[in-house]
Amino acid sequence: MFTYLKQGIVINQPKNILIENDLIKEVSDRDISLPEGCEVIDCSGMIILPGVIDAHVHFRQPGAEHKADMQSESMAALAGGVTSVFDMPNNSPAITSLEKLNDKYALCEKNMRCNYSLYYGLTNDNTDEAINLEKGSVAGLKLFLGSSTGNMLVDRKESIERLFKNSPFIITAHCEDEQIIRANLEKAHNFDTLPYNIHSIIRNEECCYKSSEFAVSMAKKFGTQFHLAHLTTSKEISLLSNDKLANKNISSEVSPNHLFFSEEDYKERGNLIKCNPSIKTADDRKMLRQALKEGYIDIVATDHAPHLFEEKTKDYFSAPSGMPSIQFSLLMMLEIAEQENWDLSLIAEKMSGNPAKRFGIKQRGFIEKNYFADLVLIRKGKKTIVTKENILSKCAWSPLECKEFSNSIEMTFLNGKKVYDKGVFAEGNFARKLTFL
Repeated sequence: MFTYLKQGIVINQPKNILIENDLIKEVSDRDISLPEGCEVIDCSGMIILPGVIDAHVHFRQPGAEHKADMQSESMAALAGGVTSVFDMPNNSPAITSLEKLNDKYALCEKNMRCNYSLYYGLTNDNTDEAINLEKGSVAGLKLFLGSSTGNMLVDRKESIERLFKNSPFIITAHCEDEQIIRANLEKAHNFDTLPYNIHSIIRNEECCYKSSEFAVSMAKKFGTQFHLAHLTTSKEISLLSNDKLANKNISSEVSPNHLFFSEEDYKERGNLIKCNPSIKTADDRKMLRQALKEGYIDIVATDHAPHLFEEKTKDYFSAPSGMPSIQFSLLMMLEIAEQENWDLSLIAEKMSGNPAKRFGIKQRGFIEKNYFADLVLIRKGKKTIVTKENILSKCAWSPLECKEFSNSIEMTFLNGKKVYDKGVFAEGNFARKLTFL
């Protein structure tokens, strides 16, 4: 089967793309000789980017399917131009054994509509199994140094040292200092009135920096391949290098939410933007954007984490942390790119190319010959308004409701198949388990 994408703007340059079955056969700025029976799609006026690789999602299955499940969230991903995801292990039951990992992969095979891999979750007691997992069986190992949804806190120094010394996989860490959080929570319970930005007061800069500095120092001590998840403060940037990604042992990511919102948005959105680590100041947001552009931050990943609207509208202490964002993450980043006058190549690098390179994903993340045809087609200038009617996440809400974006996701190709076309999904499942170098 052949498909010809004609006269699209591939990142920045007018090019034509010929797809044969699941792979890109040719990319050219000239007309390509077409085989008989080839489907031709006129891409005039559309930008073509590599499909987004979201290296940090929580699809809630198994254990919380009333909030979200693999099918609903992976379809939301495809509608947003996201073609591959790494799903995190803080499920119920948590994915902290080989048996649970294999059970979850079986669920993925049945239910995922986009490409996928899984993280293995770390505890104080499962280091031996973690470091002996088969090569390529997981995207990486997930370490919670601060409590979050799932109660997988690792706080024994001997377990952490053994892990950093011996892990053959990238360790991705959620870094917040638990003692600081608990002390701040205790103080907050004595407030007569909670300030609008209470979440960023409890989970503050000090809380993030202390934990991140500890994890980075461990990675440097043992030469560990380490990835710092969802960076939120300007101070943490000082722990990072803007060397070429290939030369880094220590890499980092930022979520679109922390680049888009600031703590002033708590006034209007409250718990709807409550997430861990917290959204912080406008100055932090500014510095995170700058660090992304300058190469200190390597990857954009959503930390997509749905909860029910009824849960999010409870009082501050009862409302869970996390929000859905995968369907609109690319639109958010395109909006930020226009605000900051960024070249589109930066978006392709941070959302597709760098995740593929950092985690060693085979034949994905780039629009090149013999790479899988995971592509997103964007209609520039065609506005998208977020409404309850077009939200596809199972939780059925978004902190972006009523937001108007300047562009729209028109089509998404997955493994060479047009799986999403202006609101319509292809029948069948064309997703694959990701393979690694």
